Amino acid sequence: GERIDDLEEEVIVNPSQQTLQKIYQIRRELLQLRRAIWPQRDAINSLIRDGSELISDDVRIYLRDCYDHAVQVMDIVETYRELVAGLMDVYLSAISNKMNEIMKLLTVVSSIFIPLTFIAGVYGMNFNTEKSPHNMPELNWYWGYPLCLGVMALVAISLLYFFWRRGWLTNSVNFQKDIHR
Repeated sequence: GERIDDLEEEVIVNPSQQTLQKIYQIRRELLQLRRAIWPQRDAINSLIRDGSELISDDVRIYLRDCYDHAVQVMDIVETYRELVAGLMDVYLSAISNKMNEIMKLLTVVSSIFIPLTFIAGVYGMNFNTEKSPHNMPELNWYWGYPLCLGVMALVAISLLYFFWRRGWLTNSVNFQKDIHR
């Protein structure tokens, strides 16, 4: 029981591959225990119900007590198996939440860099303004380069502000605070 309680806290605080292995180990042990107790319970029950004269009434009382203990252990094992199954669900949810946070971060970073990459790509085409007056006259401006960098910074800051207002940048922090409470 204590191992399952400790594992539950580990699943919530820091789900890892080792945590998953521990869950499977406990699950295997519970299954082995169930397989060991089940036939004993049935054997004891058949001895109790057997009308043979070889088993005295005192022994039958003892066997009923053993049978009750076997049933009780089976119930405990089943309860622990259900708890471990719940731990597996919590583990999968925690991993899924972690993955969602990572995907959200990657989406924000990509959303910021896609327009910046487009602007840098357009200005990186090396147009020749001497051949045609329609080819980006700002390439010859004295402040053209700083202006382009300023526009790129403005786009990035605007997108960050937009994501912050939508709550995309703060949810991961709040999620971590909720977990550690």
